[in-house]
Amino acid sequence: MQDEALISKIAQGDETAFNQLYHKYAAMVYNTALSYIQDTALAEEITQDVFMKIYQNAHRFEGKSSLKTWMYRITINSALNQIKKQKRHSFVQLNQDSKEKPDFEHPGVLLENKENARLLFKHIESLAHQQKTAFILSYLEELPRKEVAEIMETSLKAVESLLQRAKQQLRKKLESRFPNRRKS
Repeated sequence: MQDEALISKIAQGDETAFNQLYHKYAAMVYNTALSYIQDTALAEEITQDVFMKIYQNAHRFEGKSSLKTWMYRITINSALNQIKKQKRHSFVQLNQDSKEKPDFEHPGVLLENKENARLLFKHIESLAHQQKTAFILSYLEELPRKEVAEIMETSLKAVESLLQRAKQQLRKKLESRFPNRRKS
């Protein structure tokens, strides 16, 4: 069933259509959330939250963008809201117990690459939100730049600029960590 037909049936309360949509897009939503949050339990929670929002707001989907684009927007906004909530919570907890965020290990990374991936995700986490979004959608989710621009509701040129700045930031941070690395 096509996405438009699925969302239309979901708007009418069709649970079978909702289950089909969930099975089709759950991995995409989870992986995107995981790239932002870097915590598997919270990524699962965000995934559930995103699908609840889709179910509750299916009637609001106007079809101006693809369903997939709409779902990415909901996922990114949910992840960013979770990050804000964590920051508020960590600010409150600051005086009680000073803990640093544990190193993130993406479950899809091969064992021999885990240390490099951990370092890369740590630096991705430090990017400005717009740069982080462009980088995650372009390089981790491997979406075409045009789709990234649509999801971010910006121009293709702006996405390219964000990606350039993100790569420059990451390059600086990684070069300071690996000063003898050969430049290519």
